[in-house]
Amino acid sequence: MTETTRPVPSSTTPPTGGSQRTADEPRAPLAPASAAPTAMSPRDRLAVGLMLFSTFVVILNETTMGVALPHLMADLDIVPSTAQWVTTSFMLTMAVVIPVTGFVIQRITTRATFLTAMSLFSVGTLVCAVAPTFPLLLSGRVVQAAGTAIMLPLLMTTVMTVTPVATRGRTMGNISVVISVAPALGPTISGLVLSALPWRWIFVLMLPVALGALVLGAVRMPNLTTPHHARVDLLSVALSAVGFGGIVYGLSHLGESAGDLVAAAAPIVVGAAALSLFVARQRRLQLTDSALLDLRTFTSPTFSVAVVLMAISMMSLFGTIILLPLYAQNVLGLTPLQTGLLLLPGGLLMGLAAPSVGRTYDRHGPRVLLVPGTVVVSAAAWSFAALDATSPAWQVLAGHVVLSGGLALMFTPLFTAALGSLTPRLYSHGSAMVGTVQQVAGAAGTALFITVLTAQSLRLADGGASEVAATAGGVHAAFVVGAVITLVAIPAAFLLRVRPGVPGVAAGH
Repeated sequence: MTETTRPVPSSTTPPTGGSQRTADEPRAPLAPASAAPTAMSPRDRLAVGLMLFSTFVVILNETTMGVALPHLMADLDIVPSTAQWVTTSFMLTMAVVIPVTGFVIQRITTRATFLTAMSLFSVGTLVCAVAPTFPLLLSGRVVQAAGTAIMLPLLMTTVMTVTPVATRGRTMGNISVVISVAPALGPTISGLVLSALPWRWIFVLMLPVALGALVLGAVRMPNLTTPHHARVDLLSVALSAVGFGGIVYGLSHLGESAGDLVAAAAPIVVGAAALSLFVARQRRLQLTDSALLDLRTFTSPTFSVAVVLMAISMMSLFGTIILLPLYAQNVLGLTPLQTGLLLLPGGLLMGLAAPSVGRTYDRHGPRVLLVPGTVVVSAAAWSFAALDATSPAWQVLAGHVVLSGGLALMFTPLFTAALGSLTPRLYSHGSAMVGTVQQVAGAAGTALFITVLTAQSLRLADGGASEVAATAGGVHAAFVVGAVITLVAIPAAFLLRVRPGVPGVAAGH
């Protein structure tokens, strides 16, 4: 029996009237509220549910290996600078692959894209579970990340395509759980596994879950879109890989090399140059609607402001995720399991808050959530800046819970308002752009926090401070820098506007 597919406006269809309109310009009148659908069909709910579960599983792996690095170093006889690549390679691959997913989603059916993503992730997980050497483990992480990079934009694009406007906030709230809670729970799950089992079991336990999602998708995942021919520009693919990959590599190396600007400068400069050429190439290809990553998403002021706020949020999230475990273990003397449990309440709060945040967005729009959210995130960052060598563990717990609550208020309205401000033919490009910004911002936050931490710690150690005092001083300096950055988000939150009565559709500016 042939499945009914849902047509999606082709990105190759030229605009009518011979003129381009921005994503925020007035659209055709909406249908009467009584005629507009208020809920997804059972088939659509099944597809979105499968994608939400699978995306949670694949994104969880981005941060699971941080706590396991000491075990990897001992088992595989590698140094810290080598071991950290199990996390860096994941982030680097995501940054390289995500920009291409806009093309993939247009050209391949929903079901085929889902199966490709979960097959790659499952194969990568198997390779990691049995890898006898570090190079093979690294290869498995790259394959895992390639599957993850496809899954995230697929989920966002599908949700924007099948979810009625009136309930997008609730559905995007579930996506915010996936994107924010999964990375936050990674260290906790790793700590639990490592307290009783070798590091390989992180992958062994994940494999049947991934395979189960793959089999269920093969049996039940419907096709929700009609693919169409989309020409891929190989030069754009190459420029994208060098541009985004070079920047993420340079930022990651900056954090790894303790502020060695010379070593990190070359890939960042090369990446920035390639990215400039990539932008110029896309602007040219947009004239024929054949861009790999359509930058007309940024003609929407709502999308542009939301992306800036999202970048600040992801810098705060990933910077905190990398810094707090170091502080908890190296300054407070906690075990990996204790550290993971310390961060668990914050992750759970994000998940529990998401449904109510989504409902609030559907009723009142983004600003009522974003403004207090940015204030709360900044307050949490400044509380972390007060940590020192004698701070109690409850202070870390309280600060992380407050930070998680603030981010929970921000992620759902940012994702929904950003993508909701675009025309349907730009959904896949907007989703790819959001995913790419998340990875680059996450790498930037990690690099910034670690670089400041290391530089200040070395300075204090040279002045005669103990290792614990030097690390505490470095943590303090890193969080001060991060707290200053969060202040930028507060006034920006007031700039995000939506048209009254139509959540997610941007107002004119």
